[in-house]
Amino acid sequence: MTRSGIGENRLVGEDHFGPDVARSYDVEVAGMSDLASVTPVVDLLVELAAGGRALEFAIGTGRIALPLAARGVEVCGIDLSEAMVQELRRRPGGGDLDVVIGDIASTRVEGSFRLVYLVFNTIGNLTSQQAQVACFANAAAHLEPGGEFVVEVGVPELRRLRPGERHVVFRAEEDAWGIDEYDTASQGLVSHHFRRDGEHLRHRAIPFRYVWPAELDLMAQLAGMSPVARWADWQRRAFTPESTSHVSVWRKDQP
Repeated sequence: MTRSGIGENRLVGEDHFGPDVARSYDVEVAGMSDLASVTPVVDLLVELAAGGRALEFAIGTGRIALPLAARGVEVCGIDLSEAMVQELRRRPGGGDLDVVIGDIASTRVEGSFRLVYLVFNTIGNLTSQQAQVACFANAAAHLEPGGEFVVEVGVPELRRLRPGERHVVFRAEEDAWGIDEYDTASQGLVSHHFRRDGEHLRHRAIPFRYVWPAELDLMAQLAGMSPVARWADWQRRAFTPESTSHVSVWRKDQP
């Protein structure tokens, strides 16, 4: 495995997934890690990989990569957070995956892949349009001709904002709350996570850049990829004006 420094100073963002976050991450996303949630994701990715290699951008603790590898797909990964990758290594099979520490907008991995995928809103962790465009170019650089890039991301919930307001509650539980703070002038978004820990209230704020489906299509076009499909979810339900998220697929153009 090799890593390139192309554009690194310009594109690499801050790592918001340090040891404290990494240790609790799998608990926080437990609802997305059960068999019912993971199976349709893996089923679709196995189909798209079509017997070839797969590369996960932002592999994290292996929520998707490990069950995908268990289905016989050769999976490699890139992740900015060493702490998250350390958690991956502690899980069964995690030591067998080739993972490079680096930014998904600029880090290169040896070889070519049939499939590159980026799930759970992580395209938004790249907080500039420049970095998101570079991410698409990086995906295309890793794909063999005819290979496909898959992105799962939410649709910006701006319709829930009243005039003059900036905040949308996305989670409200007994011991945990989530609030998204929008800046519509810059397509900025800060996701605030609050959790009660005994007598203390923990707060974590993560910056994002929200992005529209049509904007992603343009990024793909600039990278030499064409749209293949867009669904509302991994079950391939139709994407409609009421959809709150989408799973989109682009194919690298033949030379």
